[in-house]
Amino acid sequence: MDIEQRIKELEDEIKRTQYNKATEKHILRLKARIAYLKKELEEKRKKQRAQRSSRGVKKFGDAMVSLIGPPSVGKSLLFNKLTNAKSEVGDYAFTTLEIYPGIMKYNGAEIQLLDMPGLIEGASKGRGKGREILSVARNSDLLLIMVDVFNHNLNAIIEELYSFGIRINQDVPKVSIKRKDKGGINVASTMPLSMDEDTIKSIVREFGYVNVDILIKEDITPERLVDFFAGNRVYVHAVLVINKVDLVDKIYLQSLRDKFSSWEPVFISAKTGEGLEELKEKIFYHAGLIRVYLKPQNGNVDYNAPLILKKGATIEDICKSIHRDFIKKFRYAMVWGNSVKFPGQHVGLEHRVEDEDIVRLVLRR
Repeated sequence: MDIEQRIKELEDEIKRTQYNKATEKHILRLKARIAYLKKELEEKRKKQRAQRSSRGVKKFGDAMVSLIGPPSVGKSLLFNKLTNAKSEVGDYAFTTLEIYPGIMKYNGAEIQLLDMPGLIEGASKGRGKGREILSVARNSDLLLIMVDVFNHNLNAIIEELYSFGIRINQDVPKVSIKRKDKGGINVASTMPLSMDEDTIKSIVREFGYVNVDILIKEDITPERLVDFFAGNRVYVHAVLVINKVDLVDKIYLQSLRDKFSSWEPVFISAKTGEGLEELKEKIFYHAGLIRVYLKPQNGNVDYNAPLILKKGATIEDICKSIHRDFIKKFRYAMVWGNSVKFPGQHVGLEHRVEDEDIVRLVLRR
């Protein structure tokens, strides 16, 4: 029996099993087993992909952002408005049959935007170039999940992303493990857990662990524990974009604001341009980018040419981005901005900078 057939049998067994207290642990074990088999299947597919040539999508610029959504919600029109590229636009489904890259310039950054074919039900199983689309999404710095005011059923999109191992707007599970030679499975936590220890151990055993110490630092759910041991999940931020606001009234729009309030969506009209500046700002922020301005020893700061970095970047990252010799010659840096307590503060290589900081590097001669 091949892996895919075994996964299907286990999924069918879950569907047949009525969920209650008596069957809860059995269902969790089945889910853990499915996750383990899917991990094996993904590793097998990776080897197959490595053996054959693939065009793929190469990352370019300061961040890669993928436009994900069902057909005919206006992805290509938005893509054309935001970038210097041209993707075919039409009033019918599946206009876009390939993945088109383009560059959006904003705040001094060059952000690669990808116009993707419409995502349909069954994409995670390969329908409609689904695996190709989702593979690119896994590698993105940010997802723009796009719907419109009439077609705004997110459940199908979220389910396809989830089935492909993409976890949106979640942190990596706070779990650590340490293998050992004997002693069985020991579970420790830094807080009270809702899940009992027997359930945790049963999930751990499904992934082949016999002797291991586990430290859990959150009130973890069974699904997140399975995600941790599966090891093939990716955690990507996503922004919800609702298009075609020019076609409905304010009362209808307010109902959508209420429905999707937890998402803090951006309402736009790709046709009229409404909301596009707000969207650009959110893309820059949620792609995890910051601007740092360099201050020459004898000169003025050029605010038109920021250094674009990722959130959490340090002075060491700045040095590396300018010249490899700067770290060897580094003495200290002077910083003006939100990351320091007072203007011109002297800091070392490990200091983390923030958006719109001004930095002067002082080097040994």
